[in-house]
Amino acid sequence: MRKAIFITGGGSGIGRAVATLFAARGWFVGLADIDAAGLAETARRIGPANASVHPMDVRSREEWQAALAAFVAASGGRLDVLFNNAGVGRGGPFAAMAAADRDLVIDVNLKGVIYGAEAGLPHLAATPGSVLINTGSAAGLFGAPNMAVYCASKFAVKGLTESLAAEWQALGIRVCSVMPSFIDTPLLDPIAAGSNRSGRETVQAMGLEFTPLEEVAEQIWQAVHGRRVHTLIGKTARRLAFIVRFAPFLLGRARRPAPPPGG
Repeated sequence: MRKAIFITGGGSGIGRAVATLFAARGWFVGLADIDAAGLAETARRIGPANASVHPMDVRSREEWQAALAAFVAASGGRLDVLFNNAGVGRGGPFAAMAAADRDLVIDVNLKGVIYGAEAGLPHLAATPGSVLINTGSAAGLFGAPNMAVYCASKFAVKGLTESLAAEWQALGIRVCSVMPSFIDTPLLDPIAAGSNRSGRETVQAMGLEFTPLEEVAEQIWQAVHGRRVHTLIGKTARRLAFIVRFAPFLLGRARRPAPPPGG
């Protein structure tokens, strides 16, 4: 029986790249997203025989439970990997952000991950050697200006991952995260509050690198099959982690506004 992975945010970006890689390596893939057209395109790319499609909103506990139940029925009872990947990026000065945007970031990036863990737990526990992997971010390492709520959501995902990694070890479930820096995905499309630039344009203006999606997918494959709790992806993420650990005094100089990195 094929191994099975369920991916939120599967309609584009990191989710689509990971779906493509895992399907190419023989896995059965569950695709979840609010973007029905994006889901259909991802399923077309990896082949209908390799995919189970589940339009859903990660902000709904009920939709999580229904989607995972349907996927596990289609996969023959397996949930080898749950990839909590769906996310949104909203930035700008805290005072300039709309309350609705602040709520959206917390509801998708944090509550959606918690709801996925809740709904996934019984299915992961029933599948030997299973893995819960969350998409964190380099923004979970340092609270940068103009990214307050996004950073808060990703700091929380980091803490949640570490806590569950300890708690769920006894259940035979490994819990880990990936922490990307800048990746050219739809997450960088929105215009930051108080700005006329998209996140993508800001990254380009700052001269920072984008990590190719194919490289990100390969790093996620390795994270699923590795031992690390957190996997840093991209030069910026690795540099930031080094500074946080060994030269935190340099962080006081980090005053340039930046868009949300990662997923």
